[in-house]
Amino acid sequence: MNLRSIFIVIILTSTFACAQDKNPINTKNSHEVIVPNLVNPWSFTFLPNKSILITEKSGELIHFEDGKKTNITGLPKIYLRGQGGLLDIILHPNYEENKWIYFSYASSDNNSSGGNTTIARAKLKESSLIDLEVLYKATPDTSKGQHFGSRLVFDDSNCLFFTIGDRGNRDENPQDITRDCGKIYRINDDGSIPEDNPFVNEANAKTAIYSYGHRNPQGLTLHPKTSAIWSHEHGPKGGDEINIIEAGKNYGWPIISYGVNYSGTKFTDITEKEGLEQPIHYWDPSIAPSGMAFINSDKYGDWKSNLLIGSLKFQYLNMCTLKDNKVIKEERLLDGLGRIRSVNQGPDGYIYVGVENLGIVKLIRE
Repeated sequence: MNLRSIFIVIILTSTFACAQDKNPINTKNSHEVIVPNLVNPWSFTFLPNKSILITEKSGELIHFEDGKKTNITGLPKIYLRGQGGLLDIILHPNYEENKWIYFSYASSDNNSSGGNTTIARAKLKESSLIDLEVLYKATPDTSKGQHFGSRLVFDDSNCLFFTIGDRGNRDENPQDITRDCGKIYRINDDGSIPEDNPFVNEANAKTAIYSYGHRNPQGLTLHPKTSAIWSHEHGPKGGDEINIIEAGKNYGWPIISYGVNYSGTKFTDITEKEGLEQPIHYWDPSIAPSGMAFINSDKYGDWKSNLLIGSLKFQYLNMCTLKDNKVIKEERLLDGLGRIRSVNQGPDGYIYVGVENLGIVKLIRE
């Protein structure tokens, strides 16, 4: 290779690296492994005694207590395909009184060769789930393996919000409120539909829908001060988004987007349109976001109120500094540790992170 060719390679490599590594690395952090040897800790939640329930996407529910892992029995049959499996898990806000555990997973209807996102609740008795109730099952089943969504969060009135991705059918599902998928939903904690849901009086609408026009939201959290629902979702090639979710609003997918097809071709020529919501922030290139939590304790000093989002693609924890609901700064934490799948603040105020092929780690600020 001559000097001119080497120079061109260096320039192209540097340009590519800069395009991929926009966010600066914050080196003033480290981690402690709390739960080792997990493959894909899609979600986890802390029980009142500080033990942890962990979902492995492959279909295992693990109880981690005093350094020991116990597999929980009594799970429903789980449809394992592509991105589908056993997914999110949270406790009811009044768990100590009612003992309800809520989780999302992919399941099949009878005689179906495919699956779709399902929301259920159950109680834990010793090492088994009991009193299982399915609260919502998206239809129709499909054998496509992508975009199950599946994040869960309760609001201040104990309504349950959950996400379901477009299931790979962008041209029909996200913009049609008579169809499941490509939506964020709201139900009461028993599965019934809140009377003030935005589409309860719309003919043939899926009345659990709260917002629509989404691609694949895998982050969902409650703002600790405003109680607004914040979400992020995967774009295609570019165009991952952070959104603040409002009732009845259309978030635009696939009519508007800051992304393109994976091949590089366009599927839309516009990034905004009247009546369609703009994200408060988007990434290009995509970081492949998963998991989402605000820092809402004093354990991290002036990081308090920052937003944390996992990056599957670049394998770091993205810390967003916010001002007036805008991202004004981004930094990489836990850089290169692994694919970040889930993020939660624990009852002790520390941030815990689920990392694929590693486990659950505690974030330490140095």
